[in-house]
Amino acid sequence: MLRIEQLHFALNLFLVCLLSAVSISHAEDAKPQARTLLLVDDHHILYRAGTRRVFYHANVYKENPVVREDQPWELAIAWSSIHRNPQTGLYQLWYQAYAGGRDPRKTHRCVVCYAESEDGIQFAKPMLKLHDFKTDRKPWEGTFPETNIVLLASGGYGDRYCNSVLFEPDETDPARRYKMLYYDFSADDQKQEWPGWHAAFSPDGIHWSKSPRNPLNQTAYGGRTQQPLLVKENPYKEQWDKRKKFMRKQWLLPLSMSDAVDVFYDPKQKEYAVYGKCWLNGPDGGLAWKHAMARSHSQDFLSWSAPEIVCSPDDQDAANTEFHNSPVFFYHDCYFCLNQILRARGETVGAKADLMHIELMISRDGIHWNRPCRELSFIPQQPFSSGGIFTNATPVFLQDSIQFYYGGYTSGAIGGGSKLTDASQQSGVGLATLPLDRFAGIRPVELSAQSTLKKPLRNIGQITLKPLDLKGVQEITVNADAKAGQIQVEVLTAEGFRIPGYTKADCNPLTGDSLAHRVDWKNHALTELPAGKYMLRLHLNNAEVFAITLQD
Repeated sequence: MLRIEQLHFALNLFLVCLLSAVSISHAEDAKPQARTLLLVDDHHILYRAGTRRVFYHANVYKENPVVREDQPWELAIAWSSIHRNPQTGLYQLWYQAYAGGRDPRKTHRCVVCYAESEDGIQFAKPMLKLHDFKTDRKPWEGTFPETNIVLLASGGYGDRYCNSVLFEPDETDPARRYKMLYYDFSADDQKQEWPGWHAAFSPDGIHWSKSPRNPLNQTAYGGRTQQPLLVKENPYKEQWDKRKKFMRKQWLLPLSMSDAVDVFYDPKQKEYAVYGKCWLNGPDGGLAWKHAMARSHSQDFLSWSAPEIVCSPDDQDAANTEFHNSPVFFYHDCYFCLNQILRARGETVGAKADLMHIELMISRDGIHWNRPCRELSFIPQQPFSSGGIFTNATPVFLQDSIQFYYGGYTSGAIGGGSKLTDASQQSGVGLATLPLDRFAGIRPVELSAQSTLKKPLRNIGQITLKPLDLKGVQEITVNADAKAGQIQVEVLTAEGFRIPGYTKADCNPLTGDSLAHRVDWKNHALTELPAGKYMLRLHLNNAEVFAITLQD
């Protein structure tokens, strides 16, 4: 009897194989060890019924900030970048420290500092003998030969900003395994000073050497409301400011990146990429109206393409909305942007955009961006970050969570103003965490009562994925919260037919809350399916699913 049942099952599988037969290319054969399908959008979904998507914010650490302003050169802390060594667990943190005029040397006005931690919470600032600091400001008067400053400004016309660090362990040149991009002012080969991106390299993240090719590009500075220049007109302008008694300089470049930079390596395009703020012209065509999001790319980290605008404020945004900076990271075949949305504290005419919140944006190609959760602050504000939140392109991925480090301060998000030196000013580096892969979940709607149903359904829904090649897949896990219900997974042919032994009724229900529920069926293993493409259908009964992982 058993042999007859086995033959019957084998015959069914043979018919399934005929129905779902497809040609499998060599590229499809070369799969990674695990493939996680995030449900932040419908990219992997054929359709779903009776469900809705919910986005979540990261959870801020209650004791933030984890790095505070407690050194003479730390008047305000903002931009940051972080790397965690997966072998040792050591966290390396780079952050911008604005000192203002505490040290009269222009090179020390806005510096890059270094801190490290074994647990990501308690950070130490090693006192190094790399750069000193001198001040006559109380209560800090004195000379400090040892500081945690690892990079100084060039001392040009404007302030140095940012410190986006990328660690590449496979870099063949050990002296360039740590790469940094930042914004500064320096002279080109013709001795003409330009604002633009600058690069520095390091073997250990502490000892940095600036690239002799700096500045790497040219960016705009000043010129607000002025009309764009004529072709071949010199973009550099200077004029004596009689009231403030100094030479005011301007670099009038249209469609230019601005004074921030966040870099990452784009594995899909196989190039370095920067997403950042780019100036838009105003309603009358005048320069420096507000910022949009642009992308620039490079093969060698030194030669960068002209910026391409990929996203900008639209009709759904308040009139005084702009993008401050737009750092991007790539994860599970998806581009994520922690966009710094800048708005005025009030909607009055002429109100200054100086209040920031973080909006999660999503793209599958890095060019076309979706904004599905505009009003959700991905990183909620705390007292120290009530004015500005400065995200970066370097989240830390742990076994069960994702860590987001960011700079924040209480004063206005741009320019600081008088509050920057006020006693009420707070700033530092904060930490927020998200359970692994739980950016967004899909759950049933409370009631489905369409006329095409036999009866109303409560908290019942299903997700049908696009056909997947399951060749070589040994296991399927589901990141889901089913504490109040259950999830059952069934396998369909690419044409939508159910497969005996792999139906909803055959699946052992998934219950409880887990980042990796293992999917199995009562009498058959996933590996018994013949080669081909199949659709997975997740039946949700008062449960929420965040991601599905296919494990080779």
